[in-house]
Amino acid sequence: MKYNVLLLILLPTLAYAQLLDYIVAIVDDDVIVNTNLQQEMQDVTTRLQQQNISLPPTKELERQVLEKMVLTSLQLQLAKRIGINVEDSSLNERLRKIAAKNNLDLQSFKTKIEAENRNYEQVREQIRKDMIIHRLQQRQVASRISITDREVDNFLDNKEKQEATSSEYHIRHILIETPDSPSPEAIKISKQKAEDAVAKLKQGHNFQAMAVAISNSGQALEGGDLGWMTIGEMPTLFAGVVNQMKIGEIVGPLRDSNGFHIIKLANKNIGEQSIITQTKAQHILLTVNDFISDDDARNHLEELKARIEQGDKFADLARANSNDSNSAAKGGDLGWLSPGDVVSEFEAVINTLEINQLSEPFKSRYGWHIVQVLQRRKHDNTEEVIRTEATKQIHQRKINEELQAWLRQLRDEAFVSFKLGIF
Repeated sequence: MKYNVLLLILLPTLAYAQLLDYIVAIVDDDVIVNTNLQQEMQDVTTRLQQQNISLPPTKELERQVLEKMVLTSLQLQLAKRIGINVEDSSLNERLRKIAAKNNLDLQSFKTKIEAENRNYEQVREQIRKDMIIHRLQQRQVASRISITDREVDNFLDNKEKQEATSSEYHIRHILIETPDSPSPEAIKISKQKAEDAVAKLKQGHNFQAMAVAISNSGQALEGGDLGWMTIGEMPTLFAGVVNQMKIGEIVGPLRDSNGFHIIKLANKNIGEQSIITQTKAQHILLTVNDFISDDDARNHLEELKARIEQGDKFADLARANSNDSNSAAKGGDLGWLSPGDVVSEFEAVINTLEINQLSEPFKSRYGWHIVQVLQRRKHDNTEEVIRTEATKQIHQRKINEELQAWLRQLRDEAFVSFKLGIF
């Protein structure tokens, strides 16, 4: 009833729109028109051609593109309902970062876009939409993911898995979906389709082209490219298989609740031991406030530095003067510092100091410091890296799995009516 009323309200507007264009899909409270579909088709076609991926028949490509547009529309509608938006300042900052990656400023980036016969405002708004969708997915999925120490321990329960945390695998993927609560006949049909695809692939058919043509995965229009992943980041179904595969090998169909999967190992990088340089240092920190200015803090530290150089003990002066309560209690001792343990301004200074050298006063985001380097050593932090990476990988894998489930639920609960004979 809701959608019948909606159509009655929209009919006058839709009738006028059809004089200029025509509707290819109704998606809840939104519509997708043919001009938008054809523009997206052109963008996808150009991208696939640039990657030398053979194009499937037009109807199959339209089906894939339109399904992706439906998911985009549903996410943008939900974001609007719950008040997620991207302000111009955040969008401009994102554009500046994109421009910087291309060694351009924002104006030069705009000029480059226009030189490619692309509409800069449309590109700008597409990036805004991408940011909105990312924020939505963070709120609806990523923010709800948690990792326990026990999960990490279980993941690292053997040497093979520890080594796998630092190894990366470039995977391509095809999904032949099965419906929720599928009948035996539906399972049989999907399985046969997957087996036929595997047979063709092993006969030499192009994997990327087949993914574009038949895959139900969200990466279908990228040729099924899942990119580089570690064992911990990939779906559990793949994890026990990929590290046994040879480059170029195709495996499948593998079945889970989403359907039948076919995977190809495009490439792999095997991780190595991690050796870092650690620095043992001590410091005195003076913070700036309403009563102590920058000049006051710097001048006081210069006096303390002079006293240390004249023979006063650093530890005694740190206990009496430092505003870093944690290290002050230990005479300013910061312990062994690994790269990234301290803020960049502080790390940049200690990296320039010789053993036992005392720095000049310098400022970080926390206040004014003097620091002295006591020792340096090479440290094998492979175990720490493995544990940190394992946590990241488990987190990313959970996000990937939950995101696919959430998108599928969003799609299943929506009202979608296609006006083209391609579904």
